Order: sequence, then C-alpha cells, then structure tokens
Amino acid sequence: MTNALQVIELFAGIGADGKPVAERLQVIIHEDNSCQLVKSPAFVKGIASGDLIKLEKGDEAFTLLKRSGNLSIRVFCRDDSSQLVDDLTPPLEKLGGELDIETPRMLVYSIHVSCGFQQIESILNGVASDDVAWMYGNVYDPNDGVTPLNWWQDILKPE
Repeated sequence: MTNALQVIELFAGIGADGKPVAERLQVIIHEDNSCQLVKSPAFVKGIASGDLIKLEKGDEAFTLLKRSGNLSIRVFCRDDSSQLVDDLTPPLEKLGGELDIETPRMLVYSIHVSCGFQQIESILNGVASDDVAWMYGNVYDPNDGVTPLNWWQDILKPE
C-alpha cells in the first residue's frame, strides 16, 4: 500500500465567535493509521512538519507519537507579507528551513532544531517590528504559552 497524501482536520482553538476552529493539514497516513505532517500547521499548537501523530476517535484531537526535530515558526505581519518572504526565506533556507505556508499576512516555516535557537532567532528578530511578530508553534506548552516543552533536549544532546 502506498502512503498517499491525505487531509485531516485538527482542533486549532476557539475562534473570536466562540466556536471551535479546525485546521486542515496535509499528512501521509501510514499503515498503522499514524499520520506524518507534511507541513507545520498555522494554528494547531505543539506540532511541526514531519511529526508523527495519531488521531483520537470521534474528535479533532491527536496524540503526538514522535517528533521530527523540526521547529514550527509562525511569522505574522500587519501588511502584505511578500517583502517579508524575500527577507526571511533565503537565510532560513540556507539553514535547511522550509516555507510551509504563505498567506498575505502570515508565513509558517519549519526548520530543524539542530540549526540552533540563537541562529534562527537572530534571523527572525532581524525582521521583527511593530508590524511583524513571530513565535514558535511547538516550543512552549500550548496551555500556558510560556513553559518550554524541552523536547529538543534529547535531540541536541552530545553523542
């Protein structure tokens, strides 16, 4: 059986209208029904491109099975993001990063944590302004937004 690209919906939070919001994500579904993310999500917190998840029955929740080591980075802008793409994409691609999602006001990148937080953050902070903000999508606890998840500790541990 080939692992075909499919689309799943995951719970992404509560919208301004008080209703649940779902995000559609491309995945590769494996024979054991686990799903591998093809791109980092724009709104679902805690996961990134390459991560392996298992859908929970009946709702849009999931269990994280295995991390890919990728960071999910979300960049928001007040104005058109086309200049931002030109400024950010080449230096992030040089580090092995990929632009997963591009909309007029948001960019989502995936980049492996081994590139180093300092290097990644210096690129992102170089474009940050009153009109441009960025955040990690899978570094902090989705419940409080401040507690580091520290999943990268094992990946970055010296051999």
